Amino acid sequence: MVASVKTFPWGAGILLLLATATTAAAGAVISGGSSDPWYDALNKPFLTPPDIVFGLVWPVLFMLMAAGGLLVLDRAGSFERAISPMGLYYSMLLFNAVWSLAFFGMNDVLLALGIIVVLWLLIVALIQDFWRFAPLAALLQIPYLIWISFAGYLNAFILFAN
Repeated sequence: MVASVKTFPWGAGILLLLATATTAAAGAVISGGSSDPWYDALNKPFLTPPDIVFGLVWPVLFMLMAAGGLLVLDRAGSFERAISPMGLYYSMLLFNAVWSLAFFGMNDVLLALGIIVVLWLLIVALIQDFWRFAPLAALLQIPYLIWISFAGYLNAFILFAN
């Protein structure tokens, strides 16, 4: 009797890494930060971190997201077996990018706030779904949920103060 060896789904893993990197790059390009005159002119809350913080936090968050996704793929053994958490993962990436487009690209703070609420709900669902496959993968998403909660506060303040 030959024991079967589980192999990592490399194609799905590479796609996940490419999609995550593309989302990160799109967000960086769309958000001009302090070099954006519109953003620079906004009334922002006292707790708004300096631009450098955003540049440090986002890469870490994207690495944690990807690590969790890869861990789920590894535990599932295939994309097909992880279709639900992967669907949530890619939806979360899409809403992440669309938020940047709404807020920085379109300067539509109300739309961005609505998107961030949906994004927050997607992350909660993602954490729950990741937990079924790999609790560590779910825990790796907690900093992202906290950061998006904080971003929601910043977004809401900007909406009501401007």
